[in-house]
Amino acid sequence: MGLRGLLYLNHARARVNQPGRFKVRSVLWLLILAPMLWLGYRELKRYFVEPQAILVLGGTPKRENFAAEFARRHPEIPIWVSGGSPQAYTEGVFADAGISPTRLHVDRHAVDTVSNFTTLVDTFRARGINSVYLITSDYHMRRARVIGELVFGSRGIDLKPVSMPSDQATEPMSKAVRDGARAILWLTTGHTGSTLVRRSDDR
Repeated sequence: MGLRGLLYLNHARARVNQPGRFKVRSVLWLLILAPMLWLGYRELKRYFVEPQAILVLGGTPKRENFAAEFARRHPEIPIWVSGGSPQAYTEGVFADAGISPTRLHVDRHAVDTVSNFTTLVDTFRARGINSVYLITSDYHMRRARVIGELVFGSRGIDLKPVSMPSDQATEPMSKAVRDGARAILWLTTGHTGSTLVRRSDDR
């Protein structure tokens, strides 16, 4: 076979392989773009949808004081405090801020950040709540959002984060990854793996 024949054969092979390469590239672009479009849609939806409740993650009394002031600026929506301080103290903080006790729900079932979400997600869903303000400390927010997007997102509930300023460094990414895995475990098995985490290491 001469040089011209070899060039023709190579050209023919390239034309045969081209559709396959095009399909692979299309699939790769789809895998990249689909999550980006989904996240963009959720961010846009979060911007326009007005939350119907406030969820406060317990862990420090300062969060409850911060949340009480925030609740004063949003007088029409109910508040859930998950975990945190003794109930009488929490109720006193909100009462001092002029918050009606009929708006306040103190839930003591959670034992850590993952269960802050898993113990309340079905309560919110049953009440028709599709969007909530999420209040926690700024250093804790990344991990809380990872868990919340998985657990609440599985029920179609959006989060609008409201961070309480602090002087603490953001938690290491390893905690967010660990608790994200625990949230996925809960979605697939109904168990949170809470026995694997020390309470002192959680918040």
